[in-house]
Amino acid sequence: MTTTYETPDMATGRPPGDLSRLLFGHLHRSDQQRWGHVYLQGLMRTHGKKTVRRMAAVVTGSEAASASLHQFVNASPWEWAPARGELARWAARSLPVRAWTLAPAVLPKRGACSAGVHQRFLPESGRTVNCQLGLGLFLDAGQAHVPVDWRLFLPPRFTHDEAVRDRAKIPATTRAQPLWDHALRLVQDMTSRSDGRTAPVVADLTSLCDVMPLVRRLQGGGHAHVLAVPGQTTLAGPELPPGERESVRSLLLRRGVRHPAGPGRQVVSYDTPVRGQRQDGEHTGGAGRLLAEWDAGSGRPGRIWLTNITDRHPAELLELARSPRGARAAIERMGENFGLLDFEGRSFPGWHRHMTLVSAAYAYSTLEGINH
Repeated sequence: MTTTYETPDMATGRPPGDLSRLLFGHLHRSDQQRWGHVYLQGLMRTHGKKTVRRMAAVVTGSEAASASLHQFVNASPWEWAPARGELARWAARSLPVRAWTLAPAVLPKRGACSAGVHQRFLPESGRTVNCQLGLGLFLDAGQAHVPVDWRLFLPPRFTHDEAVRDRAKIPATTRAQPLWDHALRLVQDMTSRSDGRTAPVVADLTSLCDVMPLVRRLQGGGHAHVLAVPGQTTLAGPELPPGERESVRSLLLRRGVRHPAGPGRQVVSYDTPVRGQRQDGEHTGGAGRLLAEWDAGSGRPGRIWLTNITDRHPAELLELARSPRGARAAIERMGENFGLLDFEGRSFPGWHRHMTLVSAAYAYSTLEGINH
């Protein structure tokens, strides 16, 4: 007797046929299209750990089909970028998008062979983990945060050592990049897919990288943004003598203006220029603002954000700055219910294909929940 792993409530869900055809319609082989649909259904319908064996049993009734699912994700030569482009456009048409949110996903791994795996200290938990670090772009619609694109952080050994590169199937054109550059490329790719309809970029990457290069590139590229910055970051404020700089925390403490932000809440802000850098290296500038929720108990600002959006009330911007919380909650749900942590391969292409399918499964389920 074949063991199944499907729960009754999952089994009643409408199969995502339309989305599957949209994502895999560019594939020339019908077997690839079929296995893409099976994998997508397996992620949505299989209870517990999403191994290819369990997913094959749920969707096809035969655990033997797991070899074909494994082949489809890890070895079948299909490109994930077109599928992500279709996913992004489909989600953008279906949601009232208010922000593009960047959020990291720490994926614990065993061993040292999986693409991008490395030791990383996590300030939030105070421990070091063996992990992959993915960075996702989410469409924030307030009540939903839908992932549409991913980048995988690669330590230098994965691109400098040819044997390691070959074992992880990392393309020869792929280079190790700082995390802020991955963030910038996610925004650039989304811009190219959005037909000119952009949204403010919101992120809190302060525990992972220097965010000021990202601020400068987004500013130089004309992207609206709300980015968390460390309190010790220094800026040249308009009230400071030429050449002098002051920390953003000090600027808000000494020169900030407080605004009401609801019952018992205040937001403190300080207007300051934002420096930018275009792709050709030319420096630009524009109006900007520091803002933070005011902690009345300590008499200090909380998490500090830098933005170039100056035509909206600081309290409204602070609400937008909560977007990374929603993206982090989405990542947690993807890990619990949609197989984010269950990839059974080690290769760079396999990781990207799995993340594409997990994102599609989560996006479909989320939008179905909103619309029904």
